[in-house]
Amino acid sequence: MELLTPGIGLIFWQLVVFLIVFFVLATFVWKPIASALRAREGMIEDSLKAADIAKEEMAQMKADNEYLLQEARVERDQMLKEAMTVANQIKEDAKNETSSITEKMIADAKVSIENEKKAALAEVKDLVATLSLDIAEKLIREKLSDDKAQKGLVDKFLKEIKVN
Repeated sequence: MELLTPGIGLIFWQLVVFLIVFFVLATFVWKPIASALRAREGMIEDSLKAADIAKEEMAQMKADNEYLLQEARVERDQMLKEAMTVANQIKEDAKNETSSITEKMIADAKVSIENEKKAALAEVKDLVATLSLDIAEKLIREKLSDDKAQKGLVDKFLKEIKVN
């Protein structure tokens, strides 16, 4: 049983050694460990604050990016709208120009056709006049081949002139 209960002397010397070790540890070890723990705790707090600030900055940057993206979309839509307007205006201008050119060509063609028609009619009139003169000449030659027919025709013309 002696092994289970320690003696008073042993307890005393263990207490003395414990107090000496405690004093040495308290003076030389615990202060640096405590200061290292406080420094580490401060670093962790600073890191957490920095992480929160970075998180806020990231949120702000994300909001700014969304705003810029929205502005870019609006600008793109505006540019597309302007491009469509310009394209429609160009189409309309080309259509109007084509219409005016077509109308001018049709008017020129009508004038040309009218001139050709007048020229053809003049040519036909000249041809009819020439044919009429040729026919009249042949008729007069045949009818006036003898003197009696010539005298009768002259008398007839004189009577018509007096009557009119």
